[in-house]
Amino acid sequence: MASKPATAPFSRAVINAMRKLYPEQLADKSWDNTGLLLEAPFDPLRRQMNSILLTVDLTKAVVDEAIERQDSVIVAYHPIIFRGLKSLTLANSQQQSLLRLAAEGISVYCPHTAIDAAPGGLGDWLADIVTGTPVSVPQKKEDKDAKEDRAQDDGEKSKEVDGEKGKDTKEDTSLAPPKRPVYMLQHHPSQADIKEPDLKLDAFDHTRHTIQPLSLPSHPGAGMGRIVRFPRPQPLLALIERIGRGLGNPKGFPIAIPQGATLDSVLVSSVGICAGSGGSLLSGLDDVDLLFTGELSHHEALAAIERGQSVIALFHSNTERGFLHSVLRGQLQAQVGEEWERVRREEWGREGMTEDWKEALEDEEVNVEVSEVDRDPYGIMISKAEL
Repeated sequence: MASKPATAPFSRAVINAMRKLYPEQLADKSWDNTGLLLEAPFDPLRRQMNSILLTVDLTKAVVDEAIERQDSVIVAYHPIIFRGLKSLTLANSQQQSLLRLAAEGISVYCPHTAIDAAPGGLGDWLADIVTGTPVSVPQKKEDKDAKEDRAQDDGEKSKEVDGEKGKDTKEDTSLAPPKRPVYMLQHHPSQADIKEPDLKLDAFDHTRHTIQPLSLPSHPGAGMGRIVRFPRPQPLLALIERIGRGLGNPKGFPIAIPQGATLDSVLVSSVGICAGSGGSLLSGLDDVDLLFTGELSHHEALAAIERGQSVIALFHSNTERGFLHSVLRGQLQAQVGEEWERVRREEWGREGMTEDWKEALEDEEVNVEVSEVDRDPYGIMISKAEL
C-alpha cells in the first residue's frame, strides 16, 4: 500500500513560522485568500534546499527563479489563488505556475492582509518611512557582489548599444527604434540596491493609529491602514524626499496636489497610509492632508485634490516590496530557525522514520532570500533630456 503523502518537514517549519509572525486571523477573510495555498508533498527523490524565496507577485519569472534555486517554499505576499478553480490546466498562466511548482515539490504560502494589519507589519513600516523611524537593511556580502556583477553587466550592455553593433543598412519603411531614444524606461529599483543610510532618517514627533482597527486582544494595535499626525505641519517636499529615500530612490512617481497650489507651498499635518490599492480604505478620510498609497483611480485622486488633499502614489507593489527585504527576511530567518529546530526534535522521536526522512532532518541549513526578478509591472518612461 502506498504511503500517505506528507508535507516536507522544513516546509512545515516555514508555515508554522509565518503563522506565528502573521496569524491568519489578522487577514480580511471577507475577500482575501491567505495562508497555505499550495502544499507540495514530500518526495525524497526531489528534495529541495532548506530555502525560502520571498516575492510580492508569483509570476512565471519568479517560478523559474525558485525552481532554479531549488527553494522549498515561496512566500508570495499577493495570493496566486483568489477564487475557486474548476480546473488546473497548462492553458492558464497562473495554473501553469502552480502545476510546475507542485511538480517540483515547492509549496506556496500567501500572507497578504495579515501582514498589512499586523502591528509592526506593512502599514507600520510605511508609517516608519513617513515619520523617519529608523529602519535598517542587513546587507549580505553576496548582495554586494551581485550588485557589482549587475553594474558590470550593465556597463557591457551599454557599450554594445553605443557601438550600434549589427547595424542594418537596408532601407526599411516600418517604424524603427530611434538611434538616440528620447525616453527610457525606468523600473522601481531593486530592494537589494537600497543603501542602509537611505533608510536611517531623522525621526519626526508624531502619533499614529489604525484606520480600521481589529478587535483582537491578542494583537493590540492591529488593523488596516495607518494615520500619522504631526504636532507641527511638515513641508510636502520634505515628505516626498523622505518617502523616496525610504523606498529606494525611484526615478519618479505620481503626485497630485490641489489646483492652484505649488509643491513648495503645501504643508502636511496628517497622512493617511495604505499599501497597495488605497481607494476604498482612504476614501472616507476627509481630515488628513496627504494620502500615501500604491495607487488611486483617476476619479479617486481627483476627488482628493478637490477636497484640498494631496496624493503620493508609488504604483501598487512598490509600496510593498521593500518590506520583504527590510523586515520580513530577517524576521523569517530567525523564526524559521527556531521552528526548524523544534520540528527536528519532534520528528527524531517518531517511530518508523525512513532513511530519506532522517536525511532531510539532518540538514540544519535555513536560508531566506528576496526574489531578484519580482517587480511592479509598471515602469516609468523618462526623458533622457531630464537625466
